[in-house]
Amino acid sequence: MEDKQHIEKLIDNNISDIHRLIQEKVDIWKEHVVFTDLWWIGVGLSILPWILWFIFRKKKSTDRILYAGFFVIIIALALDIVGDQFGLWHYRFNVLPIVPTYFPWDVTLMPVTVIFFLQIKPNSNPFLKAVLFALFSAFIAEPFFQWMGVYVPTKWKFHYSIPIQILIYLVAHYLSRRDKFSPFYKKVRDED
Repeated sequence: MEDKQHIEKLIDNNISDIHRLIQEKVDIWKEHVVFTDLWWIGVGLSILPWILWFIFRKKKSTDRILYAGFFVIIIALALDIVGDQFGLWHYRFNVLPIVPTYFPWDVTLMPVTVIFFLQIKPNSNPFLKAVLFALFSAFIAEPFFQWMGVYVPTKWKFHYSIPIQILIYLVAHYLSRRDKFSPFYKKVRDED
């Protein structure tokens, strides 16, 4: 059994290497990425879809739909981090230098697309909509970002994403239909 000090030294050295590589990544981002055309496209893709959603959303369903959208954001970020950390893919021209995921996809494009799919023809077959969303993501969005040079799949094929995207959409659909919420507080009636 290895002694504790040796293990601690290995961990500390590893963390030191990670910090050095993160600083190197930030330096590359500052010198070669920020304010490039692809960076500005990423900034636009991070903001514009949310503005469009805000304008065209079903206003009475805002809270419900954001509930499903935040689920999509959390899952997309988590899976993207795992994929990046295991070397399945990586991103170039990140909007934020220290985030290993492509911020516009995980925090804007994917959740807003799911939200619009949920809002359009809400009584349609959710499985059909999930398949359409997954096919769009896997065979249009991913190849487009690869073509732009932003997304670099190393050990990942586009079709691997299909079952994951279907599952994400179906869970978001399920969450958007929940209505078992009670208030945390009692509403105070205005006294005239």
